[in-house]
Amino acid sequence: MSETPLLVRDVPEEALLARIFPLLPTAPTTLVGPGDDCAVVAAPDGRYVVSTDVLVEDRHFRRRWSSGYDVGWRAAVQNLADVVSMGARPAALVVSLVMPGDLPVDWVTGLARGLADACTPLGAAVVGGDLSGGDQVVVAVTVHGDLEGRAPVLRSGARAGDVVALAGSLGRSAAGLALLDADRADLDDALVVAHLRPDPPLAAGPAAADAGATAMMDVSDGLLRDAGRMARASGVVVDLELAALTTDRDRLRAAAAALDGASGHGASGHGASGHGASGVGDAGADVADRAEGWVLSGGEDHALLATFPADADLPDGFRAIGRVRTVDGDGAGVRVDGRLAHRATGWDHFRA
Repeated sequence: MSETPLLVRDVPEEALLARIFPLLPTAPTTLVGPGDDCAVVAAPDGRYVVSTDVLVEDRHFRRRWSSGYDVGWRAAVQNLADVVSMGARPAALVVSLVMPGDLPVDWVTGLARGLADACTPLGAAVVGGDLSGGDQVVVAVTVHGDLEGRAPVLRSGARAGDVVALAGSLGRSAAGLALLDADRADLDDALVVAHLRPDPPLAAGPAAADAGATAMMDVSDGLLRDAGRMARASGVVVDLELAALTTDRDRLRAAAAALDGASGHGASGHGASGHGASGVGDAGADVADRAEGWVLSGGEDHALLATFPADADLPDGFRAIGRVRTVDGDGAGVRVDGRLAHRATGWDHFRA
């Protein structure tokens, strides 16, 4: 018989914290860590970038397919990406956790391990937080970053003539979510992992700032939505080249075709046999459109979108995906191959 898991309601708060604290990452800039009323963190630059984000169970993740480690990793990465997209180095995270009493303690310690493994390579520490009871799991993270003498890279700095560049992948997380939602995680484990534990090139953010990036942000809500935000903040047109956006086109089309066949809608009848990479049969256009939608409108890959002067050398990890142009008759915004994109632009918390 399997052993009954230890639940949160069976452990005093102090004992639960005693299990969590040794798992949290530390950093030299942490002068006073968890345990006091506040942490104390050194700020050598004299300025800090600050951001916060929340993960809500059954809104942003589901426990039936996300382990505590997965959620801890994602909670860290989505906040770390905000910091590096400003050109800063992540320094300290504060994490608050709301949880029901029947949550296994191992799930909580798994979350701490996920946080640690995402933060440690960047030298970021978890310096404190809060625990509270509630009906569902909520993870709230506030992150602080050190600019290390750099000027912050804002969304509003793109200028006509700049090169639009991307570091990281697009569409993989959205495809992984679609597979999970259809109970077909077996079709492509790499895409599923890309959703559960996105792994963007976070070190590329400060490198982009050092290379002269004029504007930057992470792609969390979909490329069209986030590029549109950058375009409007800068008063320009961000013109993307569809052919340059993904190196995963065949893989995404194969997943789309497999899902289409598994649902019984595929005209080719090949299901998940692997024929979908070429978009076979009458359903080929729909398969290609679905894969393209993941790239343009899918979020949570946390790739870094940046603009650079035309004569700049792109830093390692970045590839050119378009150009910044002056505003046209349709106003500031995003275009794809010179045209307005007529599809859903991405994630909206209150309209999804």
